[in-house]
Amino acid sequence: MAPPRRTFTRAELETHRGQEVPDLLPGPDDPPLRLLFVGINPGLWTAATQTHFAHPTNRFYPALHAAGIIERPIDPAAGMTDADRDHLRSRGIGITNVVRRATARADELTTAEYREGGQRLRDLVERLAPRVVAVAGLTAYRSAFRQPRATGGRQADPWGGTEVWVVPNPSGLNAHDTPATLAEKYAAAARAAGVLGSS
Repeated sequence: MAPPRRTFTRAELETHRGQEVPDLLPGPDDPPLRLLFVGINPGLWTAATQTHFAHPTNRFYPALHAAGIIERPIDPAAGMTDADRDHLRSRGIGITNVVRRATARADELTTAEYREGGQRLRDLVERLAPRVVAVAGLTAYRSAFRQPRATGGRQADPWGGTEVWVVPNPSGLNAHDTPATLAEKYAAAARAAGVLGSS
């Protein structure tokens, strides 16, 4: 059963500024990692709940469910349950961030942080070798990997045996994509990873 939703005051959220959120990655008894989603950095709500993409207005988990990437709804606003995490791992899905420190907004991050985080991500992908890494945010991808002309979708240059995809940021602040278009673009990356069958 999901924990009850809660709210935070601005002062409570501010106490989590600068904190980190552990990556969601497979354990020794889990299936291999197939699809690694990469957020920009934790928001304060994410840091407060220690759960990726946790803000109530974030559309990440609804888009995953609509796409069929996960088989049941996940409501992370009060913090993910162990069963939620196990479900993601059982599907071969992991979650990390480009930059580890929590901020209220992504525009508080520096170029140096993006570049350092990009190298950390490359090292993680080399170690875990997922089929696909999907960076959720075009601006973050351009900044972290010095690709100013990159566009969304599958990128031309893989990282070793891992395909690199850029998918939309699911934040409620991203007005360019709807839940339906998010689901469509996430599903394309998931098909490439083998999480979803070909349509």
